[in-house]
Amino acid sequence: QVQLVESGGGLVQAGGSLRLSCAASGSIFSIAAMGWYRQAPGIQRELVASISLGGTIRYADSVKGRFTISRDNAKNTVYLQMNSLKPEDTAVYYCNKVVRPIDWGQGTQVTVSS
Repeated sequence: QVQLVESGGGLVQAGGSLRLSCAASGSIFSIAAMGWYRQAPGIQRELVASISLGGTIRYADSVKGRFTISRDNAKNTVYLQMNSLKPEDTAVYYCNKVVRPIDWGQGTQVTVSS
């Protein structure tokens, strides 16, 4: 069974940067579009960035111009570079397939202080 392990979160001041990583135990990255999601307390989980097999990238309007998603299929890893962080970016961040997500990992907490 494929497992997803997110890492790289932490506490950062507004305007700072973090780079998240998501490693999969299996080779799902080579057969699926992958996305980064986030969930803040009391708010539904939302997709903030996605990257297709062909490299097509999409971002939520709230992160466009600040976040960059990338993938390394050879390493079964997807990344999210987050710059110019804002307090409203505070959430638990997860990665998963865009279509038919598999079991969610534990996520990685991102906290942005003002």
